[in-house]
Amino acid sequence: MPTGTTSGTPQVLLGHHLKQLKLPTILREYDKVATQCARDGVDHPRYLLRLVELELIDRERRMVERRIRQARFPATKSLDTFEFTAMPSLNKMLVLELARCEYVLARQNIIALGNSGTGKTHIALALGLAACQKGLSVTFTTAAALVHNLMEARDERRLLKTQRELQAVKLLIVDELGYVPLSPTGAELLFEVLSQRYEHGSTVVTSNLPFEDWTSVLGSERLTGALLDRLTHHVHILTMNGDSYRLKQSAARRHRTDPETAAEQNQATTEIIDPDTGEIRA
Repeated sequence: MPTGTTSGTPQVLLGHHLKQLKLPTILREYDKVATQCARDGVDHPRYLLRLVELELIDRERRMVERRIRQARFPATKSLDTFEFTAMPSLNKMLVLELARCEYVLARQNIIALGNSGTGKTHIALALGLAACQKGLSVTFTTAAALVHNLMEARDERRLLKTQRELQAVKLLIVDELGYVPLSPTGAELLFEVLSQRYEHGSTVVTSNLPFEDWTSVLGSERLTGALLDRLTHHVHILTMNGDSYRLKQSAARRHRTDPETAAEQNQATTEIIDPDTGEIRA
């Protein structure tokens, strides 16, 4: 029998054993649930079932939180907060379908293309969050940060380990490809990572550049062609061209938070200067 089973109070022993078994929710809730079940006349199997269900629910919540931390999202975004009406070029039904994460299981890719400020990062973060909630491992990074980390890993002789880690993750999100031109070495390292993931894992890439301009970032037509060949073999393309969503939000916030300026502007449009007297009249 386990040490301590024959001595000590039941509460102390139960607490000890539940900690050993790593069942913190049952430890926290068993007394309260016991009182509720006694009041409601619930039998012992149903009492135990309630406790186990609480433990499973809480364990899943903790696992999701851990996957979100490991993904290193710069912010937590969901599709619930994305204004699809502000981006009519985006296929909403496709995005909602992708949020089911079947593309990850099928090892397919997503490429979101559009000018700056149109919500590409928001969509990528939301899809990453959905993947975490589905129990999938996710890593988020910008293209520039990924290349920097790869070059640092190469200099420290841990490149193979870093590449294996990136290949193993179920969903890799590479944001902002195209904002910063890459060195020849950096472009080759990025190509290696994305090539290693080809048909082994899903990759989401966001870019402000159309495909024909990717050469300006990667610096080589040969490398660009080879990379696009792999990325677009099994791909869902999200078109997100339009007015900057961030600029519109910023303008709306200024209008809401500065009513005096808005009122002065409205008044200025209706004021007329009398040419004879020089006085202002409405």
